[in-house]
Amino acid sequence: MIGSLLNNYHVTLSCQDKKHMVHCFHLAGFPKGLISCITGKGSEIGDFLTMHPAVNCISFTGGDTGISISKKAGMIPLQMELGGKDACIVLEDADLDLVASNIIKGGFSYSGQRCTAVKVVLVMESVADELVEKVKAKVAKLTVGPPEENCDITAVVSESSANFIEGLVMDAKEKGATFCQEYKREGNLIWPLLLDNVRPDMRIAWEEPFGPVLPVLRISSVEEGINHCNASNFGLQGCVFTKDINKAMLISDAMETGTVQINSAPARGPDHFPFQGLKDSGIGSQGVTNSINLMTKVKTTVINLPTPSYSMGDGFISRL
Repeated sequence: MIGSLLNNYHVTLSCQDKKHMVHCFHLAGFPKGLISCITGKGSEIGDFLTMHPAVNCISFTGGDTGISISKKAGMIPLQMELGGKDACIVLEDADLDLVASNIIKGGFSYSGQRCTAVKVVLVMESVADELVEKVKAKVAKLTVGPPEENCDITAVVSESSANFIEGLVMDAKEKGATFCQEYKREGNLIWPLLLDNVRPDMRIAWEEPFGPVLPVLRISSVEEGINHCNASNFGLQGCVFTKDINKAMLISDAMETGTVQINSAPARGPDHFPFQGLKDSGIGSQGVTNSINLMTKVKTTVINLPTPSYSMGDGFISRL
């Protein structure tokens, strides 16, 4: 939004929860009409906004809806962040205490409701048992309850989201995944759950739960981990844990993701930091400079003078 305002463009927001923010801009002295907020169901106003001839750029954060928007938007710039299945690849020489701490931070903060959350752990078989035990111990310390009590794990955003997560969990249970904790749910509140011995034929290995449920796949080689990461339709972020910087760089180059963190959990980063996804994770790159460039149209005007103001090549040499 700031990039658009810096270029003196009108901004239209289509989120119900942005009404108060728009009012604050008006109170601050922004001209009325410069920033607008349109509310309504996406099924009712989405196509109208997406295909309206007055719309010159679309920035969208969401899921599959973004793919639909991209097909309808036409020849205008698009900036989209559409989710991810961020992989955490753990090598044999990794600092497992560091890995466990980052898995908790990356997988369970905000109850797992982050596009940049760790969504799947791909750990070498030789260190998998030790890592799973360390993560289990940390999961046991997470508090669960209402946000007013500053709990680590709170309710997911909606009942439909909780139902979707439960569907992934039940599929994993039917196919033999190891439950490191008892699955527990009360309404939209789902207790943190670590699933070990997850296999590629389970939905949780590929689909984004957007909740406090994290699958662990045991791998026998680095190539297996990279292949699983790259076989995903998503490509937002990922991370690699190893003490060998050369291996880390090789794996990072091979991972088809917009950002790779080495020895740290995925993260959005500061506002000036480029933030982008590959494949179904998005189009374009966020960040202050990239957003301004996206919303800037380049135009060239050439003035042809009666007498050349400069010469180049042989013509210039011949007059010396």
